[in-house]
Amino acid sequence: MLDLRTGMLFRRRRSFHADQEVGAPLALRTTKHYIQVMLSPELLKLLAFDGEDLEVISTHLQDAAVKSVDMAFLPREKRFALVVDRYDWCGAQSGERTRRRSGLHFERVLGVKRSHFEQNCEKSEVLLSISFQASDDPAGQVTLFFEGGGAIRLEVECLEAAMSDLGPAWPCGSPPPVRA
Repeated sequence: MLDLRTGMLFRRRRSFHADQEVGAPLALRTTKHYIQVMLSPELLKLLAFDGEDLEVISTHLQDAAVKSVDMAFLPREKRFALVVDRYDWCGAQSGERTRRRSGLHFERVLGVKRSHFEQNCEKSEVLLSISFQASDDPAGQVTLFFEGGGAIRLEVECLEAAMSDLGPAWPCGSPPPVRA
């Protein structure tokens, strides 16, 4: 994982507890340095080049609100991008209930398919998780799973993703619900 704020590269032993309840905030099992980076009040910027890196981005975007009008596939640039309002799970550890506007984009995208997901809809959907399934190394499929069974699948040449906070946090009423 590359932290764009410090320019430091580091690897994790394991990202998440395997026995974590579905829909609950994911607990991290990482090096001390990585936890310090995550709890920083600065804007978060992450890159993903493999499935483990994408799991970290997925954790930060769990329960993010996203509208289909805030998503775009740019076939000439081979890019898929979206803007979300993510719940700040790091701030929640210190008792803060805030959301942040964040951008996420995937490079080298060959195609996009959607299932049970309305295009050009103003209604916010809840992003549950993002996963990567390798098919013909390094190519594979990135899938964004949404509440209610919707999904968007990206066919990628290789995994290359970036997530970045776009501005300050704002207070939100209550934390996202715990899913069983």
